[in-house]
Amino acid sequence: MTDGLRKGLASYGDAGFSLFLRKAFIKAMGYSNDALDRPIVGITNTYSDYNPCHGNVPDIIEAAKRGVMLSGAMPFVFPTISIAESFSHPTSMYLRNLMAMDTEEMIRAQPMDAVIVIGGCDKTLPAQIMAALSADLPTVVIPVGPMVVGHHKGEVLGACTDCRRLWAKYRAGEIDDNEIEAVNGRLAPSVGTCMVMGTASTMACVTEALGLSLPMSATIPAPHAERFRLAEASGKVAAAMAKAKGPRPSEFLTNSSFRNAQVVLQAIGGSTNGLIHLTAMANRTAHTINLEAFDKLSRDVPVLVDLKPSGEHYMEHFHHAGGVPKLMAQLGNLLDLDAKTIEGKTLREIVANAEEVPGQDAIRARNNPIKPEGSMAILHGNLAPRGAVIKHAAASPKLLRHTGRAVVFESVEDMTLRVDDPDLDVKADDVLVLRNAGPKGAPGMPEAGYLPIPKKLGRTGVKDMVRISDARMSGTAFGTIVLHITPESAVGGPLALVQNGDMIRLDVEKRSIDLLVDQAELKKRQAALKPVVTPDWARRGYAHLFNETILQADEGCDFDFMRAKGKG
Repeated sequence: MTDGLRKGLASYGDAGFSLFLRKAFIKAMGYSNDALDRPIVGITNTYSDYNPCHGNVPDIIEAAKRGVMLSGAMPFVFPTISIAESFSHPTSMYLRNLMAMDTEEMIRAQPMDAVIVIGGCDKTLPAQIMAALSADLPTVVIPVGPMVVGHHKGEVLGACTDCRRLWAKYRAGEIDDNEIEAVNGRLAPSVGTCMVMGTASTMACVTEALGLSLPMSATIPAPHAERFRLAEASGKVAAAMAKAKGPRPSEFLTNSSFRNAQVVLQAIGGSTNGLIHLTAMANRTAHTINLEAFDKLSRDVPVLVDLKPSGEHYMEHFHHAGGVPKLMAQLGNLLDLDAKTIEGKTLREIVANAEEVPGQDAIRARNNPIKPEGSMAILHGNLAPRGAVIKHAAASPKLLRHTGRAVVFESVEDMTLRVDDPDLDVKADDVLVLRNAGPKGAPGMPEAGYLPIPKKLGRTGVKDMVRISDARMSGTAFGTIVLHITPESAVGGPLALVQNGDMIRLDVEKRSIDLLVDQAELKKRQAALKPVVTPDWARRGYAHLFNETILQADEGCDFDFMRAKGKG
């Protein structure tokens, strides 16, 4: 097997000349033969001026390079796409698969014996791990880490749970222009990902539970020196993997590994996005995520991490309480602790070294959970034949069993134009319905599922309503919100049949979401639907590829041709 600089030579019809040419040109960078003869660790560079979440990436790269070189290997840094949640039109999810393809092809195209992927902002870690699992090269993941908390008028602030809460207050007229501007400058006091249990923190915890990153990597705050020491240690591990040619992800990720990730996803009060991403990641391997099995876990696994939006604390408190290793210690026999990690250790060894922090209350014991059941439940019914998800850990208990009248918005644009119309026919016990916001319909399944409370209701004190859609929602959001209704309305799913005034019944305990309209009427409405056609936005380029091959939420919203061999 070829390795180092000899790996994956450019094709000139003469392998000796290909290597000669490669060495001649790379020596222009000032490298010696000694450096070029060593095993190579590729290091992704996802820094971008558009991505404040990744603002510490240059320093992480330098620390990782130091670790690689201290261990006798050679680091090569290479750029990939960088996706920033609030800077990606139409939505970051639209670009996740593009980043995965870019990262995978660069791993395959360039000579490296192991790779370090550095990411954090919501879709970047999933994209990088999807790529790494498909390339199946020894991989170490370094999350960029969460921000530190902000403060306002004596209150601790966290992006972006408190972004949404305070913006809702502003919409309701409870705070004025000057105060919302002050809040705007205090919500994100440092680089890094959101410091609540949003999608970024969720995926960092899931990555650590899978064994693809070093212990504590999910929770160390982005600006802390410990984050850079961890990057150096990750570089050392990557160098050892480059020399040993393993382990590759396929050699240690098992069904148990993916089940462990699902257990942790439930126990942390994780983002609903985490389920889509974990499904896409598993589908790049021989393993799968079964929604019924995931829902069964939600009955058995309590929420133990007291973190916004399901609880009260923030990521740095979770970290100082012992992080994911301490959480896994509390979960105990709910996990397969014999699952392996990139270091060759088992989770049992990692759990044995978890720090005991007297008096901490961010990670609860199993007999004193935040919520007795897990973060998420899977719903089925005539509105969601292939499933929908609700983060009931962050919902209003009184609305978890509710029947109400549908108030329908045809699209994100329609919702934006009409939700605050004082003449909108809407009451507090109605069900807000958003459609054409799924993978194809929007496109890209935006985080529009957090439908705002109509202003005229917000100003009377309404804080929550049942809201349903085929869209996604930020993991930072709170509310009784049913998401990922599958199949989506844009491909003729039942959500397309809902009309204003229809009654909708939600029963989370029974795991059901139903449209209370008789079957004959539904068949009549189905027959009247317009045929699905290729939209104008999908006529060329990546948009065309996306529209033609994107899978539904229950299959991870990957491209159908990117799944592991034998799937689909």
